[in-house]
Amino acid sequence: MSSKNKYNPQPESSRSTYILGGLAVLVIAVLVIGGVIWQSNRSKPRNDGYGGVQNSEVQVALQDDGVVRLGRPDAATTVDLFEDPMCPYCAELENKNGQELAQAIDDGKVAVRYHVLNFLDQLSASGDYSTRAVAASECVAETGDAVAYSAFHAALFSPSNQPKENGSSDHTNEELAQIARDAGASDEAVQCITSGAKVEQARTHAEAGRQALAASGATGTPAVVKDGTVIDALSNENWVSQL
Repeated sequence: MSSKNKYNPQPESSRSTYILGGLAVLVIAVLVIGGVIWQSNRSKPRNDGYGGVQNSEVQVALQDDGVVRLGRPDAATTVDLFEDPMCPYCAELENKNGQELAQAIDDGKVAVRYHVLNFLDQLSASGDYSTRAVAASECVAETGDAVAYSAFHAALFSPSNQPKENGSSDHTNEELAQIARDAGASDEAVQCITSGAKVEQARTHAEAGRQALAASGATGTPAVVKDGTVIDALSNENWVSQL
């Protein structure tokens, strides 16, 4: 066989191959970067820097069923917010919309009825963290200090304070009391939390809240309900402005 008839493999690469390969890499890079930016924007706090409620006209009241109403008496509308202190998605909602919601409350656009639940007790290190956090919330609310309640509520769900599900530790009553003190709660509220005075009452109220959640048609927490309609607050980042 002559040498000219032998198969001599040659590289098949060409300028067009390199261009197409480069474009593929570029598209993947754009998708990855876009996804990172989207996720960052998705979790970025709205109205960042506003903090909790500040308006002296805002009132907080602990109702007989354990619901905490936070808002001005003349609020244009009211929503029910169901959450568990250990729920990571509840923390996501608070981080995303909490400050925006605080300003809407200050402006009288909305009042919030907080239903604080305890169904994640079993996933806490102490076995009753959610219940004790419900009790702490009620201790602060009962003092009637709306500014302190708003700050304490935000602190409960902050990344630095919220215990992890199935974690190795959570907060003692004394530590919850210190979080409340740092939020501006009174000595009366601090003593109430430290002593665990409202724990059994909180357990009853949390069960009432669980039943109300089931009756609302929502499938889990966090749940925002307005006039009997469940709002998909986690997916719709504009839900506060649309109230």
